[in-house]
Amino acid sequence: MAPAAAAPLTLDLVLDSTPLAIARLAADAAVPAWADGPGFVAVTRTGDELSIVAPGARVPAGVRAEGPFVAFCVQGTLDFGLVGIVASLATPLAGAGIPIFVVSTFDTDYVLVAADRAGDAVAALTAAGHRVDPASS
Repeated sequence: MAPAAAAPLTLDLVLDSTPLAIARLAADAAVPAWADGPGFVAVTRTGDELSIVAPGARVPAGVRAEGPFVAFCVQGTLDFGLVGIVASLATPLAGAGIPIFVVSTFDTDYVLVAADRAGDAVAALTAAGHRVDPASS
C-alpha cells in the first residue's frame, strides 16, 4: 500500500528585495573581504568552485557574477525532519518558468529569483497557497 500523500504546504515567506549577486571564484580562492559584512551572505566551497551570494553592490567589477536576484525567506525555524519545503516553492516557480537558486541555512530556506521576475514569483507562490510579504527589504 502506498503512503498517503502529504497535505500541501502553506508557507509564510518574506521577500527581501535587496539586489543580490551570485559570484563564482576558483575553488582554491580565499574568501574575499567583500563577502563579509551585513546583509544576506552565503559562502559555499566545493572541489570545483567557491560560490558567494552577497549584496550585489559589494561584488567588485571583474568578478564573474550573475544578478541581480532577490530572496524569498521561509519564515520560522524549520525542523530537519520536514519534507517538501523546497519542492513546495520550486514547483509553482518552475510552472511559471522562473529559474531559482536555493540556499539553506541551519534554520530555514531561501529561494532566490531574478529581480525582474520577483512580481511573477509572488504571483506564482501566492497562487500555490503561500503567503508572501512583498513589502520587506
